[in-house]
Order: sequence, then structure tokens, then C-alpha cells
Amino acid sequence: MQAEMMLKIEGALDSIRPYLQADGGNVKIVGLTDEMVLQIELTGNCSSCPMSTMTLKAGVEEAVKRDIPEIKKVEAINITLA
Repeated sequence: MQAEMMLKIEGALDSIRPYLQADGGNVKIVGLTDEMVLQIELTGNCSSCPMSTMTLKAGVEEAVKRDIPEIKKVEAINITLA
């Protein structure tokens, strides 16, 4: 089940990766908690961009939750939400 879920998550992330990569960034999976919270790391330019919070919520989280409704939340371990 976990491997199947990770494949679904990667597929959802692949739908948004071109936009992140266009700005010199990317995203990688860190883990999935028992509470269905996806932990990710924004990499490249995305890790230091002032818009990374918006990218996380309006881009990454929306894409993942649209494709995988079981995911309750997406957290980036390397940015602080204001």
C-alpha cells in the first residue's frame, strides 16, 4: 500500500514539477506520516524563494490533494509558514 501511495504522490508531483523546474526549483518526497501528512522538501530556487509558501499551498498541496484526496496536508520541512 505504501509503495502504491508513493507512486500516486510522485505522479501528482510530476504534474507540477515543470512549473517548479522552469523557475530553477523542484520538490522531493521526505515521507508520509500515519496521519496522511505528506512531508516534502522544496529544492533549488524553491527552497529560498520568498514565494515558496504560496508555491507550497497553491501549487504543490493543491495538486497532491486533487489527485489523492486521502492526503490531509502537505508540509515542506525546509520552509517556515508565516
